[in-house]
Amino acid sequence: MAETFEFLSASDKPALVAFSTPEWLEAVRSALLELGYKVHTAATHGDFLARFHQIRYQVVVLEELFAANSIEENLSLRALQQMPMSQRRHATVILLGDSFQTFMPLQAFQQSVHAVINSAELFLIRQLIEKAVADKELFLHAYQTTFQRVLTSPAGPAR
Repeated sequence: MAETFEFLSASDKPALVAFSTPEWLEAVRSALLELGYKVHTAATHGDFLARFHQIRYQVVVLEELFAANSIEENLSLRALQQMPMSQRRHATVILLGDSFQTFMPLQAFQQSVHAVINSAELFLIRQLIEKAVADKELFLHAYQTTFQRVLTSPAGPAR
């Protein structure tokens, strides 16, 4: 966590990126900055977990081989997959790598992420991030609306 301490306001849109490939990191970081996100980078798995648990990131973009030689060794991805949904629901999680077909729902489901992107489509990363975020928001809108109604109803949540 070599970056300096930074305050986040309620209007900030925090994003977390975790990449081992510097070119991919810079492309994703630049795209997120263009989209108005405040970007934090994780250098190691420990750094990723510490940052993820400190801030409610709106977007998380993770390289399939982040700090790993194979996707099975990607401890950050495994940690996200094993987290309860209540701890990761706030973030749109995008997995980027060579072994995926962009926006293949079954591959995203298998990896417990919202979207997968093939690295060959990195030139479109800004638009792909926008689409992934919009798709996730649309998908979860009904759930979030119902959840808010239950919380704010005079009877309160059912026990």
